[in-house]
Amino acid sequence: MKVKYFPDTDTAVVEFTDKEVHETKEISENIYVDLDQNGNLVSMTIEHARANAGLWEFSYQEMKSHAA
Repeated sequence: MKVKYFPDTDTAVVEFTDKEVHETKEISENIYVDLDQNGNLVSMTIEHARANAGLWEFSYQEMKSHAA
């Protein structure tokens, strides 16, 4: 997974895979998701990211599995 931030447009892109994008869907006015040909998530774009996603701070935490 990659997170890219473009300060000139205040846009964040979260790339989950490197598969080819087949379709882009608008989730809300500032959030879009890209899907592959099987409908699986490829990436998500957040416009006005500082206001909509709180990008003034970014952290990553991998959670442990709770499987028994």
